[in-house]
Amino acid sequence: MKKLAIISLFIAGITVYSFWPEKVITYPAGVTAPSQPLQNDLSEKKEWQKGEFNIKALAEYKITARVLSRNNFSVGKESDLSPVDLALGWGPMSDQTVIDKIKVTQRNRWYQWKTESYPIPRDKIMTNSANVHIIPKDDSLEDKLDKIYKGSLIEMTGYLVEVDTEDGWHWKSSLRRDDTAGGSCELFWVENVVILDDK
Repeated sequence: MKKLAIISLFIAGITVYSFWPEKVITYPAGVTAPSQPLQNDLSEKKEWQKGEFNIKALAEYKITARVLSRNNFSVGKESDLSPVDLALGWGPMSDQTVIDKIKVTQRNRWYQWKTESYPIPRDKIMTNSANVHIIPKDDSLEDKLDKIYKGSLIEMTGYLVEVDTEDGWHWKSSLRRDDTAGGSCELFWVENVVILDDK
């Protein structure tokens, strides 16, 4: 009987969570993150470890963007390294009037978008948005990620990276903003994040 009660409470909790409205941050009309992500070559080689993961920096990276969607992960090797994906938009994709007309969703480690009428040309949507696998440098930064919501305006700095493990597992960041399909997501080791919603 006790086991049945615990299971019932668990199912009830999942049900409430599923229907709990997602917090969404909105801004007045206008571009809120006008600059393209800034990617620079490394001045020196950088490699380090996090648990079982061997991490190699490929480029310095800084981005200011709106969060179009977020997806948390807790299962699988990738989630041990990157517990959240953020679909990010900058330039015209940071304008609330554009965001309101495009539905962005995430599934697994991908993001998708659709619109009934294009507020901006298709290629502008593709080149001013990306799905980014976030690797927080430590627990305190991971806690800070929990305060980022759909619609948040954020600034992040760190490195685009390549990661492998001793058993042959491998994950590598894209180094372009105009690619699509497999391998086009950024794998981003985040050293610092600033949430700009309250500024």
